[in-house]
Amino acid sequence: MSRGGKRFLQAFGAVIFLSALILCWGLYQKIFAPNDFDNKRDQIIYIPTGSTIDDVVLYLKEEGLVDDTEAFSWVAEKMNYSANVKPGKYQLKNRMSNKEIVTLLRSGKQVPIRLTFSNIRTSYDLAGAVGGKIEADSASIAYLFKDKVYLAKYGLTEENSLCLMIPNTYEFKWNTSAEEFFERMSVEYKKFWTTQRKAKSKNIGLTQTQVCVLASIVDKETRKNDEKPLVAGVYMNRYLKGWKLEADPTLVYASGDFTIRRVLNEHKEIDSPYNTYLYTGLPPGPICMPAISSVDAVLNYTKHDFMFFCAREDFSGYHSFAKNYVQHLINARRFQKELDRRNIKS
Repeated sequence: MSRGGKRFLQAFGAVIFLSALILCWGLYQKIFAPNDFDNKRDQIIYIPTGSTIDDVVLYLKEEGLVDDTEAFSWVAEKMNYSANVKPGKYQLKNRMSNKEIVTLLRSGKQVPIRLTFSNIRTSYDLAGAVGGKIEADSASIAYLFKDKVYLAKYGLTEENSLCLMIPNTYEFKWNTSAEEFFERMSVEYKKFWTTQRKAKSKNIGLTQTQVCVLASIVDKETRKNDEKPLVAGVYMNRYLKGWKLEADPTLVYASGDFTIRRVLNEHKEIDSPYNTYLYTGLPPGPICMPAISSVDAVLNYTKHDFMFFCAREDFSGYHSFAKNYVQHLINARRFQKELDRRNIKS
């Protein structure tokens, strides 16, 4: 081969090599080059259930999380992300490459949602507290609390459905549906009701649901954990003797006005199955989501002879207990006198 031919081949080879190098560099950039987020900080993103790869790409583009959407789409296609789009809450770190982002989103490795709920009055309140923190909205959760057919699978009714919920802190995946939320709480309910708790419930003659209902009354009577077994003991004495419970918190619940601080005689006339001044026995459902301490107070109630109790006039949160109505009236008048002095009328 002539000298000119060799030079041509050398030049041609150099062009091919350079072209290959440029191509490889371009591929490297598409796959491994870091993405600089617009605000330069790690980002939490939410991918809703039913999202497609196009939805994800558009979302990342609008949030300024990928430098080159075409490059990201190419990598996502090569990694078959379109068949592996998983909804959820994810944390993207600034300067992640396209490959790293796709790998994370494909993995389904979510940032967990921590849900804490306590001191809940009604199922609507719980739906409001949970809805929006997980993918399920409050309306879908509230609907299940009223769905008699759905609740029947858990042995619950609309009135006592709140008994399924044990107040605590839980971790959920963000893309939790309303049905999945209920199923998870059913699992937690079964964990809570240990063999020991079930045995105690049987020993005191109450079902688990009845324990929850009575615990909800105790919960609203006192915030003092050391006093709860005493209060539970009074109500168990009344219940076992066939007395009306005559629990003021049930009147507040029946009225629907949770701002009431002083229960009046007019409240005792409210015609409601929750009015324990009118109807004997336990209400059809809890008047709040009782704290675990209140449930355990009922299961371990103090056995005593007290039949009455009244808030102390020192407003300490504790109560004065009495074995007979005469002593109770003395205690009650002291408290009512203090209410009058403080001008608390409702």
